[in-house]
Amino acid sequence: MMEMKAVTSSKLASVGYRPNAMILRIKFIKDGVFEYYGVPETLYNGLIEAESPGRYFKQFIKDKYRYVRLQNLS
Repeated sequence: MMEMKAVTSSKLASVGYRPNAMILRIKFIKDGVFEYYGVPETLYNGLIEAESPGRYFKQFIKDKYRYVRLQNLS
């Protein structure tokens, strides 16, 4: 089980990270839950501390890491 932290964003609901596997999980408000692979912990920390997590995601993570959409996760 991955602990998810709520973020203040119009696009993202919450984020979680598994450091040993470098997996970033993001729950989007409208698009569901995605996992991004090979993401450094520094980017996770930057995402949860960002003034605009949606903008940070778009700039540093989106289209830069392999990802899958997860099913049946709340």
